[in-house]
Amino acid sequence: MNKKVLIPLIVVILALCGAATWLFLSLQEQKQVVQDMEELAELDKQEMENEYERFTMQYSEMKTQINNDSIIAQLTEEQMKTQKLLEELKQVKASDAREIARLKKELATVREVLRDYVYQIDSLNRLNENLKAENSRVNAELNERNAQVAGLNSEKASLSEKVAIAAQLDATNIQMQILGKNGKAAKKLKDCKQMRVNFTITKNVTAANGNRTVYVRIQNPGGNTLSGGGTFAYENRNIECSAKKVIEYTGEETPVTVYWNMTQMLEAGDYRVSIFVDGNMIGTKTFSFK
Repeated sequence: MNKKVLIPLIVVILALCGAATWLFLSLQEQKQVVQDMEELAELDKQEMENEYERFTMQYSEMKTQINNDSIIAQLTEEQMKTQKLLEELKQVKASDAREIARLKKELATVREVLRDYVYQIDSLNRLNENLKAENSRVNAELNERNAQVAGLNSEKASLSEKVAIAAQLDATNIQMQILGKNGKAAKKLKDCKQMRVNFTITKNVTAANGNRTVYVRIQNPGGNTLSGGGTFAYENRNIECSAKKVIEYTGEETPVTVYWNMTQMLEAGDYRVSIFVDGNMIGTKTFSFK
């Protein structure tokens, strides 16, 4: 009778020991995942700080390239805004996901504004030989910053293999053509009956598969949106789009073509195309038409 009681008791004790060991190992694994996520968040925050600092330096560089007091004043104002956002970011903890997300959106806006100013200043073409030497010095500093960002990106990519994170879609190879009444490419806006926008949504194995609504927003030289696609939600408000299309996204590279039928007079100048999916702007490009 003692053996009948003792053997099951030993089996139960061994089972409990095995369960305790498994639970301990699971907790250790969870702790490692949490630690990896915290390191990833800190790297992401540091990368954002480097980008803000780099943009601040670029504003300083651009102000040395022009003699237009009005544009210099605008650049100074944008530089101060960028510096303020950088200071806010430095005060935020990497674990504050809500605030980090807000500052990341602000960073995207700063990047877009900076691109616009780069385009304006390049069109002025007022650089001289003395400014080229200063430009070379600043570029050396920027290259150093870029090298730091590249190093952070490498570390971030390594950690990303351990921690699966969702990434928004990205549109590349954006092209826009004006078409005549025969559906062929036209050279001048006066012959335009339709606009065709082509782009590619890049491969992203972390994104969820399924149908996506792609919104294309075309803005004329005056900044007004060419109407025709209704409205959609973006950054807590509804904005107008020119055309939209539902696509099936499988995580692989996906080509997309969207058409806008002419409903209003078009003026010569720069037309900006912006592409939105899942409440995010995933690509933008400017085209000039005569």
